[in-house]
Amino acid sequence: MAFIAKKSLGQNFLMHPQIAERIVDVAKLPEGATVFEIGPGTGMLTRALLASTHVKNVIAIEADDTLAPQLEETFATEIANGSLKLIHGDVREFDPSTIKGEYHLIANIPYYITGEIIRAFLTATHKPASMTLLVQKEVAERIARSKKESLLSLAVKVFGRPEYCFTVPRGAFRPAPNVDSAVLAIRDIDPAMFSKPGQEEAFFSILRAGFAHKRKRLAKNLEVVAPAERIASAFESAALNKDIRPEDVSLGTWRRLAEFLA
Repeated sequence: MAFIAKKSLGQNFLMHPQIAERIVDVAKLPEGATVFEIGPGTGMLTRALLASTHVKNVIAIEADDTLAPQLEETFATEIANGSLKLIHGDVREFDPSTIKGEYHLIANIPYYITGEIIRAFLTATHKPASMTLLVQKEVAERIARSKKESLLSLAVKVFGRPEYCFTVPRGAFRPAPNVDSAVLAIRDIDPAMFSKPGQEEAFFSILRAGFAHKRKRLAKNLEVVAPAERIASAFESAALNKDIRPEDVSLGTWRRLAEFLA
């Protein structure tokens, strides 16, 4: 069966079953896992998930109007026996709270909505226990390996532990993207990281303000949320250099700043 990738959906189909099997392996799923898959596409990763002895059932959401019915036909047996539930829709309109119990997100996601999907599920009321994502290599490195922080890397680290698992060359996809990919795992996701009302909102408002202008000093950026005098006090309390830039501040220090300035 021929699969035609749609640029509008950012589709790059994974063509190697061995890579799909390795993705499932590095996800380190517990026995009886429920897996939520975004954009199953040709079903390569779906097939590997259903073959895993650790997976009890898979919930897959596909936005493509052509692929969804093809997947229904391909996996008719698995849908009938309840091991696969296929949803035809846009993941950006999906409510994770409709998934019963603990679940693990595993997906080959379009580059252009990577950050949006990661943030949406990490900040959801019903968070996944883990996320294993095939993403652009540069994004995986920025989140899990870079010594410089970013808005996205900190948004990930405040909820879980990112790990760069392995690189996937561009030739493993059809059509081949212009860059290599990598598998990024986010483990030990804390479902109750922000326990106090308003704590999460305060943290992210400080974080967004801090990264609003990357070339400016952090202290200057934060003046939109607090007076200069209070920022100076916060920096002194956190033992921060007044000229430090946002990418050089650790997660722990960001949390202290948010508590001080909230």
